[in-house]
Amino acid sequence: MTDAVLPPTLLRDRDRLEARLREIPAEPGVYFMRDTNDDILYIGKSKKLRNRVRSYFRQIQEHPPRIGLMVHQVVEIEFIVTDTEAEALVLEANLIKQHQPHFNVLLKDDKKYPYLCVTWSQLYPRIFITRKRHLGNVQDKYYGPYVDVWQLRQTLALVKRLFPLRQRRKPLFKDRPCLNYEIGRCPGVCQELITPEAYRQTLQKVVMIFQGRTSELIATLSRQMEAAAVALNFELAARLRDQIKGLQKLGIDQKVALPDDTISRDAIALAADDHCACVQLFQIRSGRLVGRLGFMADAQSGSPGMILQSVLEAHYGSAEPVEWPTEILVQTDLPETELLASYLSEGKERKVSIVCPQRQTKADLIEMVERNAQYELARTQKSRDRTTQALQDLANLLDLPDLPHRIECYDISHIQGADAVASRVVFMDGLPAKQDYRRYKIRNPTVRAGHSDDFASLAEVLSRRFRPYHESPEQPRQDTADWPDLVVIDGGKGQLSAVMTALLGLEVLEDLQVISLAKQREEIFKPGDRQPLPTDAEQPGVQLLRRLRDEAHRFAISFHRQKRLDRMRRSRLEEIPGLGHHRQKQLLAIFHSIDYIRAATPEQLQAVPTIGSQLAQKIYDYFHPA
Repeated sequence: MTDAVLPPTLLRDRDRLEARLREIPAEPGVYFMRDTNDDILYIGKSKKLRNRVRSYFRQIQEHPPRIGLMVHQVVEIEFIVTDTEAEALVLEANLIKQHQPHFNVLLKDDKKYPYLCVTWSQLYPRIFITRKRHLGNVQDKYYGPYVDVWQLRQTLALVKRLFPLRQRRKPLFKDRPCLNYEIGRCPGVCQELITPEAYRQTLQKVVMIFQGRTSELIATLSRQMEAAAVALNFELAARLRDQIKGLQKLGIDQKVALPDDTISRDAIALAADDHCACVQLFQIRSGRLVGRLGFMADAQSGSPGMILQSVLEAHYGSAEPVEWPTEILVQTDLPETELLASYLSEGKERKVSIVCPQRQTKADLIEMVERNAQYELARTQKSRDRTTQALQDLANLLDLPDLPHRIECYDISHIQGADAVASRVVFMDGLPAKQDYRRYKIRNPTVRAGHSDDFASLAEVLSRRFRPYHESPEQPRQDTADWPDLVVIDGGKGQLSAVMTALLGLEVLEDLQVISLAKQREEIFKPGDRQPLPTDAEQPGVQLLRRLRDEAHRFAISFHRQKRLDRMRRSRLEEIPGLGHHRQKQLLAIFHSIDYIRAATPEQLQAVPTIGSQLAQKIYDYFHPA
């Protein structure tokens, strides 16, 4: 589609805008904003669709910058009518998860707050701490994000001492359990010494702790202990007694003085500057602070009440109704308090109230939450200021016209030429952008075991990186999202010279800044300079380059180790006639190592898909020659 046939935006076609607004009914539902490419810009809900959508196109100058930018791109408006406001809320949440519209992204993907993950998609679920959410199956459950990382680790460690849980991602031994089973830390899931149903029942109890239902769990265990004692099962009763005592120690120093400790409450508040908003949510159950969650949001996305409402909708939308409190204390009035309260009450099948307290104890609690949010904001501002200072120092050091937005660094890893690989890491505004990391296998035939050539390897990788721009010179390079403001080569003058020679043939050096960073003395070289730049190893810009270089080194080494391990695994299997690459992968996926394959019987080998009786006997005979 060319620019000439693209439909104009609604703001430029007032007649079509008014006609479209008249078509929208004054009923509850969900609306879509689409751009010229028919992509969804924004998904919203309202109890009166016509009034809400019309408000976007009135007094546009008063909108936040983010909303104003979105409105100027709207070409088409679509809607779905629902019976109730609660249905609109649920539908909106599902559609946002499905389409991920750009202007609906409110919460930032902040890795400093960890989650607790329970992999319910597995037969024997794992429970572990992660800083990445929604990595696995949709059945997996995430709790958090938790602000107090130390407290989370302490709680999980205590839980794993009290309840026998799966400890390892993969079995340590093929035919017997490890030491964790012998000391009672694991029920022997690797050898299926416990049924999946019984193990899941244990894990359901553990999950209650992270749902804020510790008091309910203690009551349940107390009843089971009494029943075990009546049945003269004193060993089980003693184990339950120890679990109860351990659970009673959780949060013993986190008492929150509230007049009514029988009501479960959440208290939420934020602190914001011009860039971001730090949101804190305190989970209080039976008068105790059982969880402190933290969220980062775009401060330009709306008013404080709008941000708080979006956080609450996202948080409770991913939680089970049993985890929802019966009272929510908010720092400021929400735009749609009644709608959210109705939705939560309907899902919990119990009245849920949302209150903005103005005085007495509950107001003091909100003030405490806000104070914690301000501390988190101060930490975020300090980190952002350090990063900006480092970028400014780097721009001055290299005489760059602007602060470098995108910095790329390249490194090579091998052992005397064997398994040679390269890495590219990317920092955006001074922070790692792991979605743009790339790994390269060196294709140069002269780079092999016993013959390494870092110069040629780097020249190859940089040529592969920038060749598309040479093949499409009509596109402005600086306008592309992945064009770097600075390229850093891990090495000295020799590596830099090899890279510059390769880039010279691609005709991209006119728009590209390239430097190298030598390891030993942390010396920075620019093309054509015989001497390194005069720098201090501790100045902010040099420290930023060192972090970038170290990350590239780590990323390259991890890929090299993976490639070397794969080669070592397959080296012996490749000697077996009839055992191709696909069958090797299947064998290793089930037996995990050559040692286990060697110890397997022909019958066990034959259980692997695509491994017949004759091939299984060949594999066995190879490892057990007569």
